[in-house]
Amino acid sequence: MTTTSEFEQLIESNISQLNMTVGEIIPATVIDIKNDFVITNAGLKSEGIIPKSQFINSNGELEVAIGDVVEVTLDLVEDGYGETILSRDKAKRKKVWSTLEGLLKNQEIVPGKVCGKVKGGFTVELMDVKAFLPGSLVDVRPTKETDYLEGKTLDFKIIKMDKIRNNIVLSRKAVLLDQNASSEEIKEKYAEGNITKGFVKNLTDYGAFIDLGGMDGLLHITDISWKRINPPQEIVKVGDEIDVQVLKFDDEKNRVSLGMKQLTDDPWDKVDGNIELDSMYEGKVVNIADYGVFVDLGDSIEGLIRTSELDWTNKNISPKKVLNLGDTINVKVIEIDEEKRRLSLSYKQCLSNPWMDFSSKQDKGDSIKSEIKSVTDFGIFVGLEGGIDGLIHISDVTNLGKPESFIRTYKKGDVIESVVPSIDAERERISLGLKQYIELNFDSLTANMDVGSEVSGVVASVSETGIYIKLDNNLNGSLKLLQKELVDILENNTLEVFQSIKCNIKSIDKKNLQVVCTLLSGSE
Repeated sequence: MTTTSEFEQLIESNISQLNMTVGEIIPATVIDIKNDFVITNAGLKSEGIIPKSQFINSNGELEVAIGDVVEVTLDLVEDGYGETILSRDKAKRKKVWSTLEGLLKNQEIVPGKVCGKVKGGFTVELMDVKAFLPGSLVDVRPTKETDYLEGKTLDFKIIKMDKIRNNIVLSRKAVLLDQNASSEEIKEKYAEGNITKGFVKNLTDYGAFIDLGGMDGLLHITDISWKRINPPQEIVKVGDEIDVQVLKFDDEKNRVSLGMKQLTDDPWDKVDGNIELDSMYEGKVVNIADYGVFVDLGDSIEGLIRTSELDWTNKNISPKKVLNLGDTINVKVIEIDEEKRRLSLSYKQCLSNPWMDFSSKQDKGDSIKSEIKSVTDFGIFVGLEGGIDGLIHISDVTNLGKPESFIRTYKKGDVIESVVPSIDAERERISLGLKQYIELNFDSLTANMDVGSEVSGVVASVSETGIYIKLDNNLNGSLKLLQKELVDILENNTLEVFQSIKCNIKSIDKKNLQVVCTLLSGSE
C-alpha cells in the first residue's frame, strides 16, 4: 500500500517530468554500456538510450564509463516503446553554441585551428565546431600569401552567427586591430559590427557619404537596401539621420565602410521554404539590363530572367522588346543558387511552348507545306507554325547526285512540301524530310507526267557519274545520255550547275524515284 509521503513524492516526480522541456540540457548517469548503445538514467520515467558513437572521441576511444554523469538533451520523454530518447551530441553542440554566442556578444577572443582553404577563405575548427574565416578578414592588410596559416592555431573574433544555417564567421583582422587600438587610439564606435547614427552628407551614383561625427563613412549603394535601387535617392536624402552598421574599418586611410540593409532581415532567409524550384510566381519588373530582366517576387526577393529565357524562338532578343518596367508577370523558378544568393527565372516557360504545340498537332509521317527561310551547307531551314524552324538535313534532300550542289538549287522564299520524320520538342528540334516526301507521294506526283512530254528544271549536279536535275515540281530527275554525250558536255561545259534546262520525259523510274529525261534542243 502506498503511503501519503510516497504518493506525494510520486506526484512531484510526475510534475517534474511534465515540466521538463524537450531540448533542455539535463544530467544523466551512465548505468550500462552495450555494443551499440549507452544506457543512462536521467531521473525520468524510463531509461535513456543513446548511440555509443556519441561517446567516441576523435581518437576513436570511448570517453565514458559506468557511473559517469554526462550532460544530454531531452529529445523525447517517451517514444511509444517505453524508452526516453536522449542526445549527447545535441547537448555538446548546444553548450558550445551557447558559449560562442557569449563570446560574440562580448567580442571576446577565441583560439581556433585553421583546417584548410576553401572558396573565399578558410575553415577553422572552433571548440568542436567548424567556422569560416573570410580571406578579407585574415589580416589588417590584404595579403596574397596565406598558405602559411594552414594548420596553425590562431586567435579570432566571432563577427557573425547563424544558428539556423549552422554558420559562424570569424575575423583575425579584428583581433589585430584591437591589439593596435591602444597605440593608435582607434575609437571603439568604429569597430566592425557596431551600430551608430550619422547624417547623410553627400550622395553619388555609387552610394552615400555619412557624417559620423568626426569621421566620414561610405554607405555603398549595394548596402543601402536588400532590393535593387538606382539611384541612392530612392531610399536616403541629404540631411537624413540614419542608423548604420560598421562593415569595415580601413586604419591606413581612416575610412569606414557602412551598411544600412544589414540592420534589417535578409530577404534571402525567406527564400528557403517560400520559393520552390520549378514553381511559378507572380512578380514585378524592377530593372531591365542588356543581359536580362530583374523581377521582384515580393519581400525584396529578386530574380533574374536572362535573355535566353524571355522568348522561345529568339534567344538573343532585346529585353526591352519583351517587357517594360513595372510590368506584372508570371515567372518560373529554374535555379536557386544558395552560394551566390541568386534566383534564375524564366518568362517563356510560363508561355505556350511552340515546339510542344507543334508536337501535339503533328504526328510522325505527316506532310507539311512550308516556306524556305534559309539554305545552308548542311540543310534547308523552313518556317513552321508558331514562329519556329524545321530543318531538312542535307542527307534528307535527295538520293541522287551530289547533295551539296543539289541543295543549292533551292532558295529562300520557295514553298516546298516535306514530311516529319521526327520531333524532339524538349531539345527544340523538328526534323523534316524532302526525299521521304517524294518517296511517299511519288505515284501521285508523277500521275500526270506523260512519256515524251516536256518538263523544265534546274541542273543540280554534273559529274562523270551523270547529270541530275531538280524539276519544277521538286521531283528529282536525271538525263539519259550516251557516254560520248556526257564526255562532250563535261569537256565543253555546255551544262553547268544551277542552269535552267528543258527536257523530254523518257521514263518514270519508280524504283529509284526519279524522272528520266532526254535533253531538249534549245535548252537555256
